[in-house]
Amino acid sequence: MKFEVKTHKDDLWKSSFSFILAFAFLSFLVVLYNISIKLGTISRHYEISYLCKLLSIDKSSLNFKRLSKLTDQTTKQKMWDLCREIVK
Repeated sequence: MKFEVKTHKDDLWKSSFSFILAFAFLSFLVVLYNISIKLGTISRHYEISYLCKLLSIDKSSLNFKRLSKLTDQTTKQKMWDLCREIVK
């Protein structure tokens, strides 16, 4: 009669591998999320800078509206003050 002893090394390896894979995937998603947030902030800053430069050349109401949406400034005087600081 032959007896075989079955060990659980394979099951342990598979479960630990799947745990590590899931952890790596979640870490990758968190890093991508942080990068997208940072890129959004950077692009918003450059858009505000661009609109301020454009506003100093062309004082159209469309530029004021776009800039007021980005900066949450309600008055034109506050937008002018902000643009003066940015364009410097």
